[in-house]
Amino acid sequence: MTTTEARTGHRICPLCESTCGLLVELEGRAITRVAPNPADLMSAGHSCAKGLGLGRIEGDPDRIRTPLLRTTGGGFREATWGEAFAEIARRLPEFVTDDPGSCALYHGNPAAHHLDSTFYLGELIGALGTRNVYSPASVDTWPKNLAHMLLYGTGLGMSLPDIDRTDYLLILGSNPMVSNGSTVTAPGMHHRLQALRERGGTLVVVDPVRTRTAEVADQHVPIRPGTDALFLLGVLSVIAAEGLARPGRVPDVVDGLDEALALAREYTPESVAEACGVDVALIRTVARGFAGATAAVAHSRIGTCMQEFGTLANWLVEVLTIVTGNLDRPGGAMFSLPPAGGQNTWPVTKPPKLMFDRWRSRVRGLPEAMGELPAVCFAEEILTPGPGRTRALITLAGNPARSLPNSGAIEEALDALEFMVSVDCYLNETTRHADVILPPPPVTTRGHHDVTLSHFQIRNVARYTPPLLDLADGEMAEWQILLRLAAIAKGTPHRPVDEMDDEVAAVAARRAAKLAGCEPERAGEATAGRRGPQRLLDLRLRSGPYGDRFGLDPGGLTLAALEDNLDGIDYGPLTSRLPEVLRTPDGRIHLVPEMIARDLPRLRASMTRPAPELVLINRRQRRGMNSWLHNALPQPDGGQCALLMSPHDAAERGLVDGDRVAVTSRVTTVAAELRIDDALRPGVASMPHGWGHDGPGLRTPRSASAPGSNYNALVDDDTALEALTASPIFNGVPVTVTRTSEEHS
Repeated sequence: MTTTEARTGHRICPLCESTCGLLVELEGRAITRVAPNPADLMSAGHSCAKGLGLGRIEGDPDRIRTPLLRTTGGGFREATWGEAFAEIARRLPEFVTDDPGSCALYHGNPAAHHLDSTFYLGELIGALGTRNVYSPASVDTWPKNLAHMLLYGTGLGMSLPDIDRTDYLLILGSNPMVSNGSTVTAPGMHHRLQALRERGGTLVVVDPVRTRTAEVADQHVPIRPGTDALFLLGVLSVIAAEGLARPGRVPDVVDGLDEALALAREYTPESVAEACGVDVALIRTVARGFAGATAAVAHSRIGTCMQEFGTLANWLVEVLTIVTGNLDRPGGAMFSLPPAGGQNTWPVTKPPKLMFDRWRSRVRGLPEAMGELPAVCFAEEILTPGPGRTRALITLAGNPARSLPNSGAIEEALDALEFMVSVDCYLNETTRHADVILPPPPVTTRGHHDVTLSHFQIRNVARYTPPLLDLADGEMAEWQILLRLAAIAKGTPHRPVDEMDDEVAAVAARRAAKLAGCEPERAGEATAGRRGPQRLLDLRLRSGPYGDRFGLDPGGLTLAALEDNLDGIDYGPLTSRLPEVLRTPDGRIHLVPEMIARDLPRLRASMTRPAPELVLINRRQRRGMNSWLHNALPQPDGGQCALLMSPHDAAERGLVDGDRVAVTSRVTTVAAELRIDDALRPGVASMPHGWGHDGPGLRTPRSASAPGSNYNALVDDDTALEALTASPIFNGVPVTVTRTSEEHS
């Protein structure tokens, strides 16, 4: 597999949820060219700038490629893997055996795109015995997850917009022309939106900014940030008052249709328009257009999640689709059938439990969701004395110092830790606090199938791309790193990794055999020639909805079949999956869950609350992916972190384009360059998040040379939380903006 000759191999892009198919040219171990794969059955020749920059990311000279150990002087020195694990074995057990749970774990977005962490991270968490697990999900996804849990029973098996067959697409809080989409795997979104328009369909975008997506829409609804739930209730009120619901098309597993329409009636367009900052006529137009379309679907994303009423907004997106008869129908909202199976494909053996609020955080008592605590707990769990205080931390492919709210508190907490290990390829704002840094291997040494993201595919396609290179001397597979850390946490630091892997595989084989209806020995024998993630993936695929059931269904899906079909195997468009997809306790959809009903008075009270003069919202960037691509793929525009503001708001403050300004929230002040942009509605300013690459000890010179403004430092992690999930409110942050001559903070 290792050669010095030039050659081309297939690769599924691991950088975002589009999972585009790429063709990667190699000379030796170096990527020399990346191109879209025109034959890929999901992406059909599409890739964004991030995917085409994969060679620059992999070849970044600032990447860490050898383990690093902290020196007594506070710097780092290169070490062998043996030295690194010996140091971890010397120090980590104290935080596991003597004080279980005092070692927390944070995993970042990149971890979700790799088989290693998908299959083996749970082993490490179990070995640590900790409930203090964090990820960016609680920052940007939980309200959507919770809404789906309450309605359908799972937070991962989400309803998806059947974009390629719909006649009316309503997008709220998402800019897929730039971000490529999120919680929906639909590569080439701009082509899909163009096709919608060409077949006579309608695109409506609800966003405070005239984004790239809004520019190509039939209608743009320039809403006030944080009022999406009120807007949707206004739309539903019209549908209820004018008899536009379609009860005859509503699946018979739905309860509470009349209740949902009745509660919406009081939120007339006239009553919500002022709070939303939207014309009454526009609300009525959207309601009639959506309800009257042959097939319609609403899709919401980060803008609706990172706000005060995130869960309500995402619940109402589903309610709108359901009451108009567009759930589980072509062109409406449908459910994928992931090749490797998942929560909404596995059989129900006992009444399902809601994966929410099963335990609470130590300091504030905030609820868990899907096995993780809210990220707003991160700093306080370290800084607050008492039994159970977090004293040690393991991070995996994450930069909480720039990804979580209130960056100042996060860095204070990181500095207060007694021991920290990072599995990461950069010495960044987070890992500079680590005691040991373990570098993951190149992406070219990994096989790839998106077990998680296949739940979001808008077409049922199975794909896998094998490793292009063997591990080189001095490189270690990430799954082996995770198992070594788990062995240390269990007090068996010298246990062979292959032995642990066999143990993990034996458990997986028993589960797969039960799903496939065969003996565990048959499953184990069928996959015995593989190791690591490939073996576990083969078990999942063979026991999945298209699987060969370990030979009982000849011609069914196996990993070998995907290795022989590197462009993918197409299982067709999404099909109806109700009621078998449901995992609610009684197998039905209750349209007005009690938790939702209890939160509605809070929304009602917000209608008469004075709006802040100026609020800050986040914006996406084509070449960015949170904080971690800024060094390898710097933004071409020097104003990448500028504060955007409407001409009206700038004039009111006596500001002009190019001014240096101080942006102040309840938490802190950051400096930024001002850009005046008439795409923003008055009362709204915008900056991207994940920047602020400054401070000592960084080895990311390109991002540090243009550090940008730290949006996250402005976000409150204390008083401004989404009421149901305790997610931080990133969109709609009240700020003041004044001219300043101070240097960038």
